[in-house]
Amino acid sequence: GQPFNPGNFLVHAVSNIICSVIFGDRFDYEDKKFLTLIDLLEENNKLQLSIHAQLYNFFPTVMDYLPGPHQKLIKNAEKFDQFTMEIIAEHQRTWDPTCPRDFIDAFLNKLEQEKGNDHTDFTIDTLSRTTLDLFLAGTGTTSITLRYGLLILHKYPEIV
Repeated sequence: GQPFNPGNFLVHAVSNIICSVIFGDRFDYEDKKFLTLIDLLEENNKLQLSIHAQLYNFFPTVMDYLPGPHQKLIKNAEKFDQFTMEIIAEHQRTWDPTCPRDFIDAFLNKLEQEKGNDHTDFTIDTLSRTTLDLFLAGTGTTSITLRYGLLILHKYPEIV
């Protein structure tokens, strides 16, 4: 066979597994929203390496007013947030507290239990951010780990 880069396959496969856990469904590999999400993820991974993005972590108030690649990171984060909020809204419309389908439904159940508690951390905004964190951290970490695992297997075939 011909050599190929398994990176994209691994990112798509891993992110779809994470989507199944978080959103209760997977995406078709040709789905435009899914591909856009993956593109944003990869773009943000590259942008985070810039000095502007690193400075933003220390001086967010100042950096909000300065141009640079960190502004694209912010725009991409807003697109991620919009994506998750659409899925959360759909879950709220179809939510059945007796039959949780995924992480979002379980969080909505807890949100309902916490109703009336003014000091709760269970809010829709927290759900959106947590969902996003699980997706971003899980996809990147797991796909890179698998990629390096394949590299090690290729370099040392005797361990198979």
